[in-house]
Amino acid sequence: MTHDRSITRRRLLGSAAALAATGLATGGFAGRAWGSASAPFSLLILGGTGFIGPHMTEQALARGWKVTHFNRGRRDPDGVPGVETLLGDRDGKLDALRGRRWDAVIDNSGYVPRIVKMSAELLAPNVGQYLFVSSVSAYASLATAQDETSPVAKLKDETVETVDNETFGGLKALCEQAAERALPGRTTIVRPGYIVGPLDPTDRFTYWPVRVARGGDMLAPGTPADPIQVIDARDLTAWMLGLVEKRHLGTYNAVSAPRQFTMGGLIETSRKVSGAKTDVTWLPADFLEQQFGEQASFPPWAPTVGEYAGLALTRVDRALQTGLTIRPLEHTVRDTLAWHATRPADRQAKLRSGIEPEKEAAVLAAWRARQTRGAA
Repeated sequence: MTHDRSITRRRLLGSAAALAATGLATGGFAGRAWGSASAPFSLLILGGTGFIGPHMTEQALARGWKVTHFNRGRRDPDGVPGVETLLGDRDGKLDALRGRRWDAVIDNSGYVPRIVKMSAELLAPNVGQYLFVSSVSAYASLATAQDETSPVAKLKDETVETVDNETFGGLKALCEQAAERALPGRTTIVRPGYIVGPLDPTDRFTYWPVRVARGGDMLAPGTPADPIQVIDARDLTAWMLGLVEKRHLGTYNAVSAPRQFTMGGLIETSRKVSGAKTDVTWLPADFLEQQFGEQASFPPWAPTVGEYAGLALTRVDRALQTGLTIRPLEHTVRDTLAWHATRPADRQAKLRSGIEPEKEAAVLAAWRARQTRGAA
């Protein structure tokens, strides 16, 4: 992933999805519908070696589940200890999945509807439940707070397969529809917001604890009271395993509760955990846009007015009712910094998100010059 400051919905959230849902559903299966009472719960993960996959796998193995990965074998060519690895490609090379049975499948690598359709239809006769990982970025509007019944994004051309900033959300919505058509009454849709914590390759959240820990004069967007919504990858995956274990169906947003966290809380927590002496200057959105252009964005923060005013106010009542818990921000910040310290030197030195030190210094100088002129 490259440096990315666009404030468009797709760039802000990095993943998307969506269908409107009609109420909290737990029906469909009474207990274990597949396998036997004496056999371990069997889980197929389409992917399994990316950001959330390792967390999910570790937690499933800790529960005593039998875990299978299906992927191309590029990231972990020797497989993962304790996990069956089936090699293939979702774009047509699915033979390794034929005739196999699993209690549930978690799809965290679907982006193109045609490809999701192929795997979902192939697996439909032999799996009890299909969980598709999506994102709140699929909503048609983020100007106000959204819930699972809110309208979702649509594509003008539903045949497009190029995944970019403009098509990402609409494609994900179509992926959801493909899964639901293949497994009616056996599908769960999960829409995370910003997924954060150890192993996050995007650096969107990681930048802030790392920047605070560096100390010195620091730029922060908006005001300390501005809300943010995030979910630690470990909280997300543990909850999703609970969804398939208990056969919860339907659609769920998956982020921290509205106003549970603020940008100021993130900065102060990072300062507390790191022990750094950092002087923070909060800059208003209009000034940031002047300095960075219309492409400016500072996830997980977004402006509190305008077309993204509802981004950090997404409703999560349904998820909380099914057991979602959010760990203290201090734990995520601490573990993120500890993990970051183990990364290769080049990744520690060059984050994929955030503000370059030279640019940050120039913007702070411009702000102080403006303040001096205003006081003259």
